[in-house]
Amino acid sequence: MAAAEHVIPVKETMELPSLPPNQGLEALKDIVFGSAAGMAGKLIEYPFDTVKVRLQSQPEHLPLRYTGPLDCFRQSFQADGVRGLYRGISAPMTGAAVETSCLFFSYRIIQDALKATLFSDAEQLPFVVLLAAGAASGSITSLALTPIELIKCKMQVPVESAGHKAPGPWALITSVFRQEGLRGFWRGQMGTLIRETGGSAAWFGSYEAVSTLFRNQSSRPLSATDSLPVYQQMIAGAAAGISYNFLFFPADTIKSRMQTEDISRLPVNGQRQTFGSVGRALWRQQGLKGLYRGCGITCARSAPSSAFIFSVYEGLRQHF
Repeated sequence: MAAAEHVIPVKETMELPSLPPNQGLEALKDIVFGSAAGMAGKLIEYPFDTVKVRLQSQPEHLPLRYTGPLDCFRQSFQADGVRGLYRGISAPMTGAAVETSCLFFSYRIIQDALKATLFSDAEQLPFVVLLAAGAASGSITSLALTPIELIKCKMQVPVESAGHKAPGPWALITSVFRQEGLRGFWRGQMGTLIRETGGSAAWFGSYEAVSTLFRNQSSRPLSATDSLPVYQQMIAGAAAGISYNFLFFPADTIKSRMQTEDISRLPVNGQRQTFGSVGRALWRQQGLKGLYRGCGITCARSAPSSAFIFSVYEGLRQHF
């Protein structure tokens, strides 16, 4: 009988899973490049933002102080010059760095997580999923942004008392903490959450949609990872900025009204107004026009600002 053959099992070659990219380095790029793009955009748009906040925060029980954006520009410039239009820029410059870096960072992280779990075979996520990723990144960003915007709005509103020096950011921070505690810094969070969640979905969604349109119309095939020419990036960014501000502008109006309310003028044991009560009061007194007061100038300044933000961020990403 032939000797039994001993079959030596051959071990199958084990393929190591592909390592994910260096998330630490990518996160650092998002933070640095997003911060640089956000601060550059804020320098362009800030005077327009000041006018927007002043138009939004006019008390409903008094005659309107400004008849429109141009009148607000004129009165603000006559009162304080260019310096007055840039008053309080330290807080929003910080906010722009935090907001933009957090948006780009969380948007990329959410996309990476979805591609690794639910859409591993897809080169590009479906558009509705990109909208959801943008909304999620905005909701995360709103938590960090509300305290910064609170101080910014308080600094942008002109001081009523003649000869009274306007308080600086640290004085306002101290005042908010003394009057309302830590919770006071998140006053207006509901408005910021609605604006950032819906607005960020519109911001990223519009940019992705216009970018995809340019790629499909290109003379040579372009993938989702190929960079567009700068002018096309700026067009897509401008569309994103207008969409972000127009669709959810009423939430921003209510937030600005809440954040600029003078708590010292409340009656003893008086309650602060809520998001819903401010919105209902504005609707009764001024209708839809009141909720969109300052929207035109906001969309006008957001187009170049957002175009600049996306082109700076994409340019830095491409070269570093």
